[in-house]
Amino acid sequence: MTLFSEIDSKKLPNHVSIIMDGNGRWAKILGKKRTFGHQKGIETVKKIIEESIKLEIKYLTLFAFSKENWERPNYEVKMIMKLLASSVIKYKKTLMENDVKLNTIGDLNDLPLDSKLAIEKVKQLTNKNKKLTLTIALSYSARWEISNAIKKIVSEFDQKKFNAKNINEKLVNNYLCTNNLPYPDLLIRTGGEKRISNFLLWQLAYAELYFCETNWPEFGKNDFYQAILEYQKRERRFGKVN
Repeated sequence: MTLFSEIDSKKLPNHVSIIMDGNGRWAKILGKKRTFGHQKGIETVKKIIEESIKLEIKYLTLFAFSKENWERPNYEVKMIMKLLASSVIKYKKTLMENDVKLNTIGDLNDLPLDSKLAIEKVKQLTNKNKKLTLTIALSYSARWEISNAIKKIVSEFDQKKFNAKNINEKLVNNYLCTNNLPYPDLLIRTGGEKRISNFLLWQLAYAELYFCETNWPEFGKNDFYQAILEYQKRERRFGKVN
């Protein structure tokens, strides 16, 4: 029996973001290599996409690989890149059948060419899908994103494309990787850590944060439902008084 029946369909988050943590630690507990955890983590991604569709959540953003992750052991990075490319190709038919649009944030130019081309091909293929926008954060960090946005704003200001007095939250948001997405309502982090690790620093300003001990490969639908139910208990005031 799941917790699905307890969820209030009128109070669902529009945009859920997830830091998928604990793949490597889970594998080590089992006496396996860290790469085994990443492989199992892909299966969890598939399950959570399916549950998001079932709940009619419109936006799902997953933190898959950060700028800082390039400093990990070379064999692990290579395996993750191959896994990303093969998984995107493997599940492209599923994305199409379920009306899922693939989106990315981060610097895809950092990726190996074959991984980049595979991802770009599926993004183009699914571009008109509307049921769920699945955003994968790849070679992403929020400080890089904000620094990059500042560079673009300064450049266009120098070109006199706008007046300094017109710089506001909306304008800044237009220069971020997520300019085509609404702000997340809920952030879930698995694996027991309680920090946001340079993920969506601007966008998460008023998101509800949910941390759980379950490692990502073991994060199931009941864990996902529990996060949604906790979100529905929160009173979201955005600095105001109800």
